[in-house]
Amino acid sequence: MTFTSFLVLLIISMVVSAVLHFVFKLYARPGFNSFISKVIWGYIGAWQGSAVFGQWFEGVKTGDVYLIPAILGSLALLILMVDLVKTLNTAKK
Repeated sequence: MTFTSFLVLLIISMVVSAVLHFVFKLYARPGFNSFISKVIWGYIGAWQGSAVFGQWFEGVKTGDVYLIPAILGSLALLILMVDLVKTLNTAKK
């Protein structure tokens, strides 16, 4: 992976995480630590996005990163993780 690809995935993760956390208020716990954990999980989702969703649209590609599958991967993993944490916290009560 090149440094450019790393930065593109990090920016995608930060933008998707910010939208989910600050705009839609989708979090298991409020606070900045929750946002940072979303950025980490969002990066993993964006990194695996092309492997899971495929490689779409050569024109919307930066370096080795296909942007649409990376955004979908980040979004999917973040929603899954928040839902999983909320479900586990509800089950404890």
